[in-house]
Amino acid sequence: QLVESGGGSVQSGGSLRLSCTASGDSFKSYSMGWFRQAAGKEREFVAGISWNADITSYGSSMQGRSTISRDNAKNTVYLQMNRLQPEETGVYYCAADRRRLGSELGESREYGYWGQGDQVTVSS
Repeated sequence: QLVESGGGSVQSGGSLRLSCTASGDSFKSYSMGWFRQAAGKEREFVAGISWNADITSYGSSMQGRSTISRDNAKNTVYLQMNRLQPEETGVYYCAADRRRLGSELGESREYGYWGQGDQVTVSS
């Protein structure tokens, strides 16, 4: 089970840090990702991290303004987002897969487990 937290409302230019906590003992071996879905749009890749954090990958929209990290001792992956813009409003989903993804981190179809999502609203 994946549970996201940290979402909410922020003004344009602000920052948020999302967290995703996983249940179970296998988190440290899972590939993790964050995706965003705006109303009426397809799910979009935001960031991904490999099981041992040696690979991180970012979607083009937030590259340079976001950082993904993980704390395996806490079974948690984080997404730090800075200088947020209104067009980044949406539901942010945490995703996980037991396989050791590399170049596939950005592909939503590669993830077998998904959280319920957390709303982020950026106002202008």
